[in-house]
Amino acid sequence: MSEPSGPLDRFSILVVDDEAVVRDSLQEWFSQEGYQVEAAASAPEALTALAKSEFDLVIADIRMPGMDGVELLEKIQAEKLEAAVILITGYASVESAVRALKLGAFDYLTKPFDPDDLSAVVRNALERQLLRRENRQLRDQLASGGVLSEIIGVSEAMRKVKEQIEMVAAVDSTVLVEGRSGTGKELVARAIHRLSPRRFHPLVVVHCGALTETLIESELFGHEKGAFTGAQHRRKGKFEAAMGGTVFLDEIADISLKTQTDLLRVLQEREVVRVGGTQAIPVDFRVIAATNRNLEQMVKEGLFRADLYYRLHVFRIYLPALRERPSDVPVLATHFLEKYSRKMGRHFHGFQRAALDKLSSHAWPGNVRELENCIERALVVSSEPVIRAEDLVLGEGRALAPLSGYSLECVEKNHILRVLEEFSWNQTQAAKALGIDRVTLYHKIKRYELKQSAKALSSPEAAVKGTRG
Repeated sequence: MSEPSGPLDRFSILVVDDEAVVRDSLQEWFSQEGYQVEAAASAPEALTALAKSEFDLVIADIRMPGMDGVELLEKIQAEKLEAAVILITGYASVESAVRALKLGAFDYLTKPFDPDDLSAVVRNALERQLLRRENRQLRDQLASGGVLSEIIGVSEAMRKVKEQIEMVAAVDSTVLVEGRSGTGKELVARAIHRLSPRRFHPLVVVHCGALTETLIESELFGHEKGAFTGAQHRRKGKFEAAMGGTVFLDEIADISLKTQTDLLRVLQEREVVRVGGTQAIPVDFRVIAATNRNLEQMVKEGLFRADLYYRLHVFRIYLPALRERPSDVPVLATHFLEKYSRKMGRHFHGFQRAALDKLSSHAWPGNVRELENCIERALVVSSEPVIRAEDLVLGEGRALAPLSGYSLECVEKNHILRVLEEFSWNQTQAAKALGIDRVTLYHKIKRYELKQSAKALSSPEAAVKGTRG
């Protein structure tokens, strides 16, 4: 059985079947996939379990002694429980299938079934549950007026960013969010989506820098069964999954020229063709793209298509680096202090003046993300109810302390860092010099938590070539 994608492994499943071999097999299968799974031998036992805990999905046999699976479904609907229900049976009939679906069952499968087929149905059911959960959270957030509350800052620059978010959210224009790594580009994209008319449809996030050219084609456009080795089932791509909603293309500068061409065609024609397929499928979504590189310069260098750049650059939002808005540092620090105090169950009164001065004078090459990590670490090590200057560990843009000894990890980390800084953090050129592909370099930067130094960030070469963090 294939692994669940994204956050689906956080979901819980209740398996209900009077046959121990079926019950135990299903519980083992889905536990191996990473789901939280419990089992019940009868419908009354399942109702007891549902009264004690919330489940996202119930997989129930129809024919069971006493209360059958259809009656269990009716009870779940009557109690207004949010669990999706998949019914299975060894005695299929058109009438029972129609009745089950009319009563609200997500799907209906006949024994014996292929485990991969059941796994695909379960993923589809849980993806719908995930969407419902996100919509409920969104409605709650909208009711409390908190959509922009995650965009923290009192500076003039951040006030302008919030104004731009509210302005562009009301229309359906494509948005390009620019800013260095760690400035909060994804938060901006989420805020635009949540304030837009598309807010009750999906927001689909694609981290372009983490995908190879082959993978990104399958991720964006989907694929047909047998399109390539390992394509055992037809799969919808991100563009189809975002129907009616928004696609956020993070690190858009990292896609190849071929993928740029394919993306431009989708944006112009509003239809996709799955990998290995021939049928054009209409799609409807809004695009928000983000980059920490200079796309205009990349266009001049022939690394990014000019027509795609102009298609994306309809409305631009620039997120300033944290060092460009020092008045926001104390506000952000206080926000993170409160956030992690709640998580850790500890109470802190605030910061000593020396601690605030230390935070405000730092260059923050890692921007808001680096500040958040710094505050969380300070709360872990602090033995006082107030954060002192000595609790704050500030680096020079290199998040990890040097690894001890002469380990291969230490040598590799330091060598990669030197090459990155030699090429002003242009990952394409650095990867070529290292003799590896850009995706491998991307993962190593993430693994070692490499960051640009303040010196590299302020260099004229970095400003021209665009940087990566």
